[in-house]
Amino acid sequence: MGPTASGKSEIAVELCRNHPFEIISVDSAQIYQGMDIGTAKPDASVLAEIPHHLIDIRDPKEVYSVAEFCEEALEHIADIRSRDKIPLLVGGTMMYYKVLRDGISNLPSGDEDIRKSITDQALKEGWPAVHARLKESDPQAALRIHANDPQRLQRALEVFLITGESMSSLQSRLGRRSPYAFCQIGIVPDQRADLYKAIEKRFHEMLELGLAEEVRKLYDRGDLNESLPSIRSVGYRQFWHHFQGRLSYADTIERSVIATRRLAKRQLTWLRSWTRLQQVTAARESLIDQVLKILSADSIL
Repeated sequence: MGPTASGKSEIAVELCRNHPFEIISVDSAQIYQGMDIGTAKPDASVLAEIPHHLIDIRDPKEVYSVAEFCEEALEHIADIRSRDKIPLLVGGTMMYYKVLRDGISNLPSGDEDIRKSITDQALKEGWPAVHARLKESDPQAALRIHANDPQRLQRALEVFLITGESMSSLQSRLGRRSPYAFCQIGIVPDQRADLYKAIEKRFHEMLELGLAEEVRKLYDRGDLNESLPSIRSVGYRQFWHHFQGRLSYADTIERSVIATRRLAKRQLTWLRSWTRLQQVTAARESLIDQVLKILSADSIL
């Protein structure tokens, strides 16, 4: 586990090259086909060399719920173990980890960016438009919540946008809790400034690889919109606004980097509150050596 650009994927690949691991991606954006550069997916050569599960499993027009992730992750864990391999869950979507470990017992905490996007829509189109949007994703909640009740409207829609599942569905049941015990390792950078430099560097590398062209292909499809979870992903949303004429190219880069930093900050907040987390940091010996020591101490290797 760890914030974006902290080196999770590199460590995972190195582990797989030397030990009997198979990777299960825990990333709510890497599930989408055609979204490779902006989600920092492993390149084709790495994917050909090392098995990765739960990557490229959905079209960007689809919504993928946290409950679906849990179900499919548990299936892959069982399959990998049946072949005497070790499942290695790698990614930065903390809600996925939490619900896989604990089940859906509570609704997710608020998300500042998502709340702002809902408020922005309400300011432009009015709360009845937000209510109509909620009716599409959670008809039961829309029946209970009046179109002029902005607080409850915002919360119900926010839950759907975070989890991919309606609040009504989540409230009606508990999620399937994992039967497995996890060794939980978090990469926690010592200096946030260093992480922010890595974020900016990586984003410019994505630009060189063709991120703008990747988003343009999605934009030109004609069947996608910015309310979809896929297009709300960092970088994709900002370039979407650029192609709509709402942002200059320079502003698109600046806002994408800022949004990525905010994402990293939220991920670090999750990690600070995570129970039974074993932390590694670059300030000590190499990250991979620290991870190997933890795995050895836990009798995994």
